[in-house]
Amino acid sequence: MLELSVVVPVFNEQGNIPPLLAEIATALRGHVDFEIVYVDDASKDDSLAVLTRAKTHYPELRVIRHAQQSGQSTAIRNGVKAARGTWIATLDGDGQNDPADIPALIALRGESPATIKLFAGWRVNRQDSGSKRWASRWANAIRSRVLRDDTPDTGCGIKLFERAAFLDLPYFDHMHRYLPALMQRAGWQVKSVPVNHRPRGSGVSKYNNLHRALVGIADLRGVGWLIKRSKRTAVEEL
Repeated sequence: MLELSVVVPVFNEQGNIPPLLAEIATALRGHVDFEIVYVDDASKDDSLAVLTRAKTHYPELRVIRHAQQSGQSTAIRNGVKAARGTWIATLDGDGQNDPADIPALIALRGESPATIKLFAGWRVNRQDSGSKRWASRWANAIRSRVLRDDTPDTGCGIKLFERAAFLDLPYFDHMHRYLPALMQRAGWQVKSVPVNHRPRGSGVSKYNNLHRALVGIADLRGVGWLIKRSKRTAVEEL
């Protein structure tokens, strides 16, 4: 197994792929044994062609393609399932997350208790529109009140987590927004870490505030139900 797999889900991000790949390679080469797993969520632009050509220049790159568009959570899960790394770093494909933060997350993991299985990025200086920042603050406040996950920013795309712990979590669409609560439900600890955040490189956002709110209400109720129905106990072999 490799030490690290960087999983990047993309949908119609052809302009952001080359610069982000270059930044990942610059941040990690010579520091850790890694691979890059891009998951193309049935893009309608030239994202797949750009990724295919990039494999010539980046031997660490692997490309997975969905037969039909399935969403970010499914792309992340399929990328993690295909990954060969013991630990997974995720990045949004729009270039707003900074790959230079990954080495710091890895270093922090080395200094932390083994019970921490998720290091979640915290966008302390978000480079989004005012309406998007407001909607995110509102959603985070409600989620934190309902789930008590003690996490200031679950929507940040840059995260570092143990592959085995992630694959043990219940899967559902949009689960990537609830990883801290799901990890805590499984009995693990989570640490939020301030990270850099940048304006989108090119293209447009694939989501709007209304869509996020409508989906989030149903998801929040579901995750709350999962937490209430959770039962954990220590086990020992005799």
